[in-house]
Amino acid sequence: MKVVLFCGGLGTRLREYSETVPKPMVNIGYRPIIWHLMKYYAHFGHTEFILCLGYRGDLIKQYFLDYNECLSNDFELTGGTKQVRLHGRDIEGWKITFANTGLHSNIGQRLKAVQPYLGEDRVFLANYSDALSDLPLTEYLEHFSHQDKIGSFICVTPNHSFHTVSFGRDGLVDDIQPVAEAGLWINGGFFVFKRELFDYLKDGEDLILEPFQRLIGLQQLTAYRHDGFWVSMDTFKDKQAFDDMEARGDTPWQVWRSPKGGRAGNA
Repeated sequence: MKVVLFCGGLGTRLREYSETVPKPMVNIGYRPIIWHLMKYYAHFGHTEFILCLGYRGDLIKQYFLDYNECLSNDFELTGGTKQVRLHGRDIEGWKITFANTGLHSNIGQRLKAVQPYLGEDRVFLANYSDALSDLPLTEYLEHFSHQDKIGSFICVTPNHSFHTVSFGRDGLVDDIQPVAEAGLWINGGFFVFKRELFDYLKDGEDLILEPFQRLIGLQQLTAYRHDGFWVSMDTFKDKQAFDDMEARGDTPWQVWRSPKGGRAGNA
């Protein structure tokens, strides 16, 4: 099953990095966030990737053209720098299509641009490429198959330190609480689609607004609740939090290192 990764946005809220590198190329440890996401999908057997490039897409291309597996694998060096024997491999079985989808295109336009690269696949995966999760992908796909709808996305609780507020007409506050405890669910950006989606996505439209409203009207959109780990990297603070987790070995999104291979969620 092919995986479409949207990685062409400007990432303006991560300005400390996004002025020089595209957001998907911001590192967590030794590897960029897009690598962590691709490793996640590859763990479940999905190794055909379509990268929707835009802002500084050249850096993403060059990264994989110059890819050095020694940075994230054990290896043996003999003869100075002449002979390297890897004890593990990262991307040997991956197939990556690099597609320029426009500097200012929205998500829907980027998806339309790569439609020819999906071939005849009836179902494909897609992702915003700015969040990591321990989502049990196999269970998620089974849920999608059972529901037999055109589209699906995961619902998660917000991870940011905002607060929800309720107040009356006079402005008097009734309640305030962390958004993570408010019982809200948001779109987590892990999608599954049937190719019929393109029948409801018109030129110039974004993915979520008009197309999803059409699917909702036809009862063809389903959600999968995931109450496990999900964190997005939107700000420099988020980047630091990921680095801290990586440094102390607390990396639940790295399901390829876990014997459970991803924790269970709830439909």
